[in-house]
Amino acid sequence: MGCSHAIFCALLRRHIPRGFRHPKKSQPSMSIRRPSIEKTSSVQDFLDDKHQEKDDSQVSLKDGPLPLGASIEDDDRPKGFWRRKLKRDPDAIATQPSVFDDPVTLEVYRPPPIYENTHRFDPNARWTWREEKRLVRKIDLRIMVWAFVMFFALDLDRSNISQANADNFLKDLHMTTDDFNLGNTLFRLAFLIAELPSQLVSKRIGPDVWIPSQMVLWSVVSWSQYWLSGRASFLATRFLLGFLQGGFIPDVVLYLSYFYTKTELPIRLAWFWVSNYLTDIVGAFLATGILQLRHNGVSGWRYLFLIEGLFTCVCGLLSFALMPAGPTQTKAWFRPHGWFTEREEIVMVNRVLRDDPSKSDMHNRQGLTPKMIWQALCDWRMWPLYILGMTHMIPVGTPQVYLTLSLRNLGFSTTDTNLLSVPAYVIGTIGLLITCYLSEIINSRVLSSIILQIWALPLLIALYTFNLHTSQWVYYTVVTLIVGFPYVHPIQVAWASRNSYSVRTRTISASMYNIFVQAGAIIYANIYQASDAPLYKKGNRALIGICVMNIVLYILTFFFYRALNRRREKIWATMTFKERAEYLETTKDVGNQRLDFRFAY
Repeated sequence: MGCSHAIFCALLRRHIPRGFRHPKKSQPSMSIRRPSIEKTSSVQDFLDDKHQEKDDSQVSLKDGPLPLGASIEDDDRPKGFWRRKLKRDPDAIATQPSVFDDPVTLEVYRPPPIYENTHRFDPNARWTWREEKRLVRKIDLRIMVWAFVMFFALDLDRSNISQANADNFLKDLHMTTDDFNLGNTLFRLAFLIAELPSQLVSKRIGPDVWIPSQMVLWSVVSWSQYWLSGRASFLATRFLLGFLQGGFIPDVVLYLSYFYTKTELPIRLAWFWVSNYLTDIVGAFLATGILQLRHNGVSGWRYLFLIEGLFTCVCGLLSFALMPAGPTQTKAWFRPHGWFTEREEIVMVNRVLRDDPSKSDMHNRQGLTPKMIWQALCDWRMWPLYILGMTHMIPVGTPQVYLTLSLRNLGFSTTDTNLLSVPAYVIGTIGLLITCYLSEIINSRVLSSIILQIWALPLLIALYTFNLHTSQWVYYTVVTLIVGFPYVHPIQVAWASRNSYSVRTRTISASMYNIFVQAGAIIYANIYQASDAPLYKKGNRALIGICVMNIVLYILTFFFYRALNRRREKIWATMTFKERAEYLETTKDVGNQRLDFRFAY
């Protein structure tokens, strides 16, 4: 360990992955000086002045530290709803400090040859804010927009059963509410069973191949529901749909993480889930028209399944062409020049790795071993998030599933029922964006997620007090507000991703979290029973109890992660500079097991 004192300080203060957090005031204020950003007009000017006769790739850290941009880890977080982000010089350097700026930690974290983007990795790469902003906008248009469309298609096929219920779906198939519950249970159970296998297949053959394949397969089952004949065929198609759709969401989330940094991903996941509500809104209007189609005694709900299933099939086929394997793999026989230039690929790869060096741990077509899976499943530090994933939606999920059925029971027509469901989804969309933005403002996952339970509790109590003489419009208002809950699921998905840290654990934790979410969906799909209709007093009483329990669980989770962080900070503070540097270079701890990793909460 012949590192100089300056190298130790660099290791311990400036060159730790940005996913890690050091305890404040735990060591003297020492750092390596870097050239002033203000004195460097642009990246290219600096390189031209310093290495007039060298190619950029020949620039070495041994020649002296290259200029870096000011850290944005704290500055970029909004301080209020009406305050804009700090303005930056568009031609100033945007490259963020990372472990790649020090010769020692550079070799520790250097991407392995197996990583698909290694040929674009360059620790000396520098770029401006103008370049980065233009590139992120291009990624949004090329990658994020189509992810939004794919999720829209998914939700169209898994939620149109609700619009079909507004028609005479159950009556036509001679089924009861309990049969409907069983169908939903089978759907969620199959969805749950398929989560982990789907992730393993996706990791092996690549999400760019597996996700489009999934879409085409489930679309066939979806439009085949046109020929449903009774209870047996209904249950069979619900199970097949769930099994083929399982894993789609964590697959897409992992795919998006290839292109975005940890601060960019949460807000994009928020917009990703906006498509969920947009589907409900658009689906309601589509159903209003499609359900009017009746020809030769064929019910409108049959045309609903057929038309929307065919739409998903087209989206799935297009996805084979519109989903590149990764940032540097956008070229194809029908797209010979790709979507990004060599310069853009360099910026894309290095900005993501500087934000999270663990993203180079695995190739995007490298499968997981049974040992990796078992280690991820045994990570008890993630269990509180899994439990919250299972329980957080139960208080509002049951009224949401039964919204259209409840409105029909109140005497509203098929058309009115579909249109009256729209306000709930508009309110939900607004709540989703506000809570996701709030989580970044206050930098607290617990406080921004617990809002759902605080929102739901008084409304569930009001719903419990209703009787047969309660006005249908009062009932509608309360149920609309319950269903228009602030959707915090995107926050918790990003929370689980951040706390798992490495690619291999992130892959498994995304599936595990979603498995628990689907388990919760199975629970809330069976809380309202036919024997408890129409007021569902027993069911609403159970929902109130679970809501109170969730509030306690969020509080316990807060103290759980805070205790873990404080324990690590205490151990870290007692270590000398040499002990810390030796730990960083020799530790076998990975991901969130590392002493210098801090959990988000």
